[in-house]
Order: sequence, then C-alpha cells, then structure tokens
Amino acid sequence: MTTDDTPESCGVLQAALRLNILYWLCMFVADSILGYFINIDPIESAPLKVVLFGISAVMTYLMARLLIRLRHRLNFLQKALLCFLMAAVTAPIYTAIDFINYTICQYPKPVNFDPLYSGYTLIEGVSMLFGWSCLFVAALDNFEVLERERLLEIARKEALAAQMQALRYQINPHFLFNTLNSIAGLIEEGAATRAERMVLSLSTFMRTTLALDPMHDVSLADEIALQEEYLEIERERFADRMTFKISVPDGVKSALVPSLILQPLIENSIKHGVGATVGPVEVTLSAYREDNRLHVIVENDMPRDDASADSRPGIGVGLRNVEERLRVRFQDAAGFLAGRISPSRYRAAISLPWRSA
Repeated sequence: MTTDDTPESCGVLQAALRLNILYWLCMFVADSILGYFINIDPIESAPLKVVLFGISAVMTYLMARLLIRLRHRLNFLQKALLCFLMAAVTAPIYTAIDFINYTICQYPKPVNFDPLYSGYTLIEGVSMLFGWSCLFVAALDNFEVLERERLLEIARKEALAAQMQALRYQINPHFLFNTLNSIAGLIEEGAATRAERMVLSLSTFMRTTLALDPMHDVSLADEIALQEEYLEIERERFADRMTFKISVPDGVKSALVPSLILQPLIENSIKHGVGATVGPVEVTLSAYREDNRLHVIVENDMPRDDASADSRPGIGVGLRNVEERLRVRFQDAAGFLAGRISPSRYRAAISLPWRSA
C-alpha cells in the first residue's frame, strides 16, 4: 500500500479536491466580476476562463499531492519555500495559457507579445498559485490536528471500554463464587430440589449478564428486572427471612443506567444484611428524579451489634467496583455514598445525570 493509498491520505486527497474546486470556482467568479468592470464580457470570456482555471486546478491538485507526500518530512518554513517554488515553476504555464486565450479572443486580429502584460500575468499567476498553496498547507495542518484529536478520542474510548470491561469481569466471578457457595450450602442441607432450581436460575442469569455490553446503557426498568432474576436465586436460600420492596415511579423507570450497576448493591445487601442477620431482613430499592439527576438507593437491615460490618472485605470489593465504574464513566458528574444510616440500617446511594431512553 503506497502513502497515497492509506485511509488518512485518501481523506486528505478528497479534501484537497474539494478545496481545489472551491478555490478556482471563486477565482472564476472574482475574475468575471472584475472583467465586467473593465468592459470584458463575462459570458463571452467564460469558455476560455474555464480552460485557464481548469488547467490551473489540475496543476494545483498535482501540487497538493506533492505536499501531501512530503507533509511529514518538512517543517513549516520548508513547506512555505516549497509552495513558492512550485508557484514560480507553474506560473509560466499559467501565463502561457492566458496568452493563448488572449490570442484566441483577438482572432483574426494579430497579437504582439507584450512583455509588460505578460509580466503582470506571471505575477498574478504566482500570487494565485502561491496563495492556493499556502491555503492548502494551512488546511492540511488543520486536518492533521483534527485527525490527531480523532485518533486520541478513539484511543480514549478504547481504553475506557477496556477499563469498563475489566470492571464488569470483576462482577460476574464475584457473584458466581457467592452463588456457588449458596448452592453448596443447599446441597449440604440435603435440599437437592432447591439446589437444582438455583442452578437453573443461575444459568439463565449468567447467560443474560454475559450478553450485556458494558458500554451500553439500559433502562432502569430493565436493570430492575434483571436484579429480580438474581433475587429468584437468593430466594431459594432466604425465602423465610428476606423481603424485597421496590419503590420506583413509572416516570423514572425510563432512565438510563449502566448495565449491572445495581448488581453489587443488591448482592451486598443480601450477603451482609440477610446473610449476617438471624431474623427477618427487609431490602428496599427506590429511585427518584430530582432536577436533572437520577437517585437510586438500596437499603437493608443489618445486625445492630456488628460494628465492623462497614470494613468487611466482601463489602469493599463490590461497592468499590460500583464507585470505580461510575468514576470511569461519568468522572465527577456521578456520586456514590455507602454506609450506615442507623445502628441497624445500611444504605448505598447512586446519583447520576438524568438520561432517558
């Protein structure tokens, strides 16, 4: 693949062609208007001007290809010098074509060579060709700046996607280990039927979560529905002690949230709330909109005398994962708080910019 065959160079060549056509079209219009004021009929002179500016456009396009090939080898001053040299070399061709056109216009009158007029035309040609070259170099530099910014943005998005994917991969193993421990516990208790249902529910849940794109947002309604599938798994263990309540207005369910963002919160509330408490435990999920922000809250009962609950490693992994995902995705626009709100009540709260499906 040659230098001109790369996608970047092809894009530059297309831009050069468009700029070339626009530049000489403007020159054609400007020359026709000026000619009108010195009694040159713009309509009669149009065909010859088309020939003159058409050939000039071909020359400047060839100049553009040369500049594109050398753009990474020359500094700005070298490019400017090259532009002047190319203009000086091609200007005599422009002058010769202009003289031929003038001779045709004057036919059958004889035309004598006028050095002064030809010198003026030569200077005009150098000016227009050098002006076009400088304009193209400026456009080329601007194109390269935009291209670098585009590539940096692509690299940033790829890095973000990789980081989000890595964080997502932390969720499924963490959840899987906890669930397998639960299944092992049911088997030890001799509850084979419940363990079988749990395995089937786990299979369905894992199939769904693994198909999700970590960079693709889902509606809050879909996220809640997914967590309800997860709760079906946990109900096999704690059906007699766990109650789960959802309080989400219909107008809030269309809000967009990162996929599986609630998973660690629900899992944390069950493992360290229901799993650590002897009596009944209530887990609540609520959400509301305030101005242009979405607030999602998960609360659960906790043992009153468990003063070390906030520092357990199991809690830290899941909640730190949520906090990191929010930071990577929204930077400072998202908020996350987790901790006790009373001696026997724990809350994890997410705050996001409001976005609806």
